[in-house]
Amino acid sequence: MARRVVVWRHGQTSWNRASRFQGHSDIALDEVGLRQAETAAAALVDLEPAAIASSDLVRARATAAALARMTGHEVITDSSLREAFAAAWEGLTRDEIVAQDRERFQRWRTDAAVRPGGDGETAHEVGERMSAAVQRHVAALPDGATLVVVTHGGAARALIGQLLGWPVDAWKRMAVLGNCAWAELDVDSGPGWRLHSYNRAVA
Repeated sequence: MARRVVVWRHGQTSWNRASRFQGHSDIALDEVGLRQAETAAAALVDLEPAAIASSDLVRARATAAALARMTGHEVITDSSLREAFAAAWEGLTRDEIVAQDRERFQRWRTDAAVRPGGDGETAHEVGERMSAAVQRHVAALPDGATLVVVTHGGAARALIGQLLGWPVDAWKRMAVLGNCAWAELDVDSGPGWRLHSYNRAVA
């Protein structure tokens, strides 16, 4: 029987509002983000998750905590579920990055091998670490069970692209999940990974 994975992006932060690259920077949810987490968790609890795995960054852990309170599950924190490391670009807006590092930024937008901020993670590196972590957590589930993975926008996109076997240069054709939106996939021994829904959110 297929195991289900729900990939859930954290709620809003002040840096989201300002359109700043967050990466590994540990930014807390703002008041809107906390409310988003509670609202989305109330919907996700109906999926009867058997386990919750979260990035160790505070914005993801606070989002996961809302679902943990409703399900009674402990959150499994995993640094492998972090956002892509953006190095010197973290904390900057797009306009600030363009002003400081225009040529690299333009290449990064179209070339998945370019390292953000000079020595950040490539999309492929993020997809590989995310996929390895999620498959490790999935392997611990019983057949038919559901895992909720609480992570970040860019990391979620890389994870899904990697699991589905899409070419890395095609991953940016997926919009980034909205704050507290989620995607649903499942996996079994037949066709492997399948995407059922993407960018779902509470209306």
